[in-house]
Amino acid sequence: MSKKLFSRYSLGAQALPNRVVMAPMNRNRASDWHLAPTAMTARYYAQRASAGLIIAEGTPVSPQARGCARTPGIYSAAQIAGWQNVTRAVHREGGRIYLQLWHVGRVGHCSLRADGSPPVGPSTVCLENDRVPILTRSREPVLARCDPPRALTTGEVKAIVADFARAADNAMAAGFDGVEIHAANGYLFDQFRCPYLNDRRDEYGGATSGRWRFLIETVEAVTATVGKERVGVRISPLGTAHEMQFDPAPLFTYGYLACQLDRLGIGYLHVYDQSGSWMHDPQSDLLQHLRACYSKTMILCGGFDRERAEAALRADCGDLIAFGKHFIANPDLVERLRIEAPLAPWNSATIYKGGAKGYIDYPTLEEEAVSAM
Repeated sequence: MSKKLFSRYSLGAQALPNRVVMAPMNRNRASDWHLAPTAMTARYYAQRASAGLIIAEGTPVSPQARGCARTPGIYSAAQIAGWQNVTRAVHREGGRIYLQLWHVGRVGHCSLRADGSPPVGPSTVCLENDRVPILTRSREPVLARCDPPRALTTGEVKAIVADFARAADNAMAAGFDGVEIHAANGYLFDQFRCPYLNDRRDEYGGATSGRWRFLIETVEAVTATVGKERVGVRISPLGTAHEMQFDPAPLFTYGYLACQLDRLGIGYLHVYDQSGSWMHDPQSDLLQHLRACYSKTMILCGGFDRERAEAALRADCGDLIAFGKHFIANPDLVERLRIEAPLAPWNSATIYKGGAKGYIDYPTLEEEAVSAM
């Protein structure tokens, strides 16, 4: 039976009205003092509640996990309260929303933590050229080169597992429908996966099973906290963001992980193709292998438009399709895709700038029509 982008889908206990997912995207709009979501954040997500599922932006699980200025956390009472306003706003509009749980690992800067501590990672291998947004004394965002990381001890790795479980519990208290563990894009779990960065000799290094152990233990802890159906994991095979290198054996490495996640029975696997290329080939060995290894819901993300989304669903390459930047400038993206209306372009200069401009002021088709009268 052919699948359609606008057909209903059951994600665990969640009944999705369509298969369009809003991908997690950092927008750097948190309050300076509490690093909590604001009323603008609630409006931003509520505007986009027609998506079958919203996956809210990467959210640090602890002060140590931070890697960018003005990213909202999920480890304090003020942050939980801020996110409660967001989930209530989305639910009032009939939407469903998950929170992406995030630890940046070595991608960061000392100034992003109150104690001035350095970033952490599987090893002391430093980023050469990558830069992250920090705030100047006048509270203006600027890009700064990443500071050298400190290698985590075995005990600290286990403590971060507990941080994720606690953050997942906080997300439930904030009213989210589920959580996604961010294991993509060169951040902490991806760093542990990478044999070029992970030179550890403890239980979290060495063979593929050891390098994935950190993520698997985290998934187990989070599912024990919120229930397996409410948990997703995001990966980015072949991704090179934040100076990552290609995995030397991607089919084995990611196939092993997909099999383990299938065994754990989590709600979905979210696969991101940073290049927007191999994912659109139904004969891709990697895509077919992941589909064979993971039997539950698979979300595909990377370079999709309506035509490509429908083709991927017809070929049974995935079950849900995530759209990223198109959702920035098109709060009514689902309707625009449905009626094949033109998509508004996003303003790259305001994606991380802060403030309402380029955040909550993009009009819907209906608002455009009213303003044109």
